[in-house]
Amino acid sequence: MSNIEKQYQGILRKLVLYGKEKGDRTGTGTLSYFGDQIRHNMADGFPLLTTKKMAVKTMMTELKWFLKGDTNIKYLVDNNCHIWDGDAYKAYPHKDELNQKEFIQRIKTDDAFAEEWGELGPIYGKQWRKWKGDTWVEGNTDGTEGFYLQSKTIDQIQNLINDLKTNPDSRRLMVSAWNVGEIDNVVLPPCHYGFQVYTRELSDKERYDIWFNNNYETGMERYFDPNNLPDFDNDYYEQTPTRSLSLMWNQRSCDTFLGIPFNIASYATLLLLLCEETGLEAGELIGNLGDVHLYKNHIQQAKEQINRTPYTLPTIELSNVDILNGEWDYKVNDYEYHPTIKAPLSN
Repeated sequence: MSNIEKQYQGILRKLVLYGKEKGDRTGTGTLSYFGDQIRHNMADGFPLLTTKKMAVKTMMTELKWFLKGDTNIKYLVDNNCHIWDGDAYKAYPHKDELNQKEFIQRIKTDDAFAEEWGELGPIYGKQWRKWKGDTWVEGNTDGTEGFYLQSKTIDQIQNLINDLKTNPDSRRLMVSAWNVGEIDNVVLPPCHYGFQVYTRELSDKERYDIWFNNNYETGMERYFDPNNLPDFDNDYYEQTPTRSLSLMWNQRSCDTFLGIPFNIASYATLLLLLCEETGLEAGELIGNLGDVHLYKNHIQQAKEQINRTPYTLPTIELSNVDILNGEWDYKVNDYEYHPTIKAPLSN
């Protein structure tokens, strides 16, 4: 049984047994408590929950959409990802003319309509890749003296990758989606509002384990001799990273049954993408959770999932990674899971 799954089931159990009734913006009602944390060692497998079947393609499509800097649901709809449909339709002012199904079909088939009504405002993708900022510059274009504000666009993902490669011990390896100046312009303020990464040097033993796993088949005897290490700096350098990379995300609002399983797998994928880009080894994945809640129309589903016995976590292979263009291929291996548990999404 995976530790991450036990942690997740423990959160569901706390909500069912001890969660306090609390109202919410959707009118559904929740059981809620404040503050929790989950931790996962990426060496233990890819944290795709097994106690219900997860929609992997949907999760991957949304993450690609974020990394492309896109904020219009057209890309999602075209790729059969519908988790933002309700938020877009909620902002549509002519609901007497189109129901949600008709609205989404119009998004798919009418580019001009999609451009106007598929836009969600400056949400995750815009903040990650095109944060709007100002900087003070000396002098003006008309030759007058003094300091003036000049607008600029900040690519936080590109900056993060650059900093990881040039200053991996920095304590400023952060990306934020919470742009206070633009919160009022989005259909839904970001739930997972920022993440931070951290690197550390790997020990000789850790580097040996990486080298061994890359060079020997499963079942062969592993023997670590600190006086007889592989020549990391020559023959095996490409296969033996010198540092590990960990990622911690912060989330203000946590839809525990539907949202958190996606968030875990999505940020795990992002961590692995960053490792592919920088040549670092995946370390820990950590989630800091704020308002942890279970919608009242998810209680029975949560009880069913709590009582399921988890399987061993799968592994994942990433290839053709182009993180700055939001493109990669993936293959999930040995994913054994319980059946899907359906539950309504509250918008």
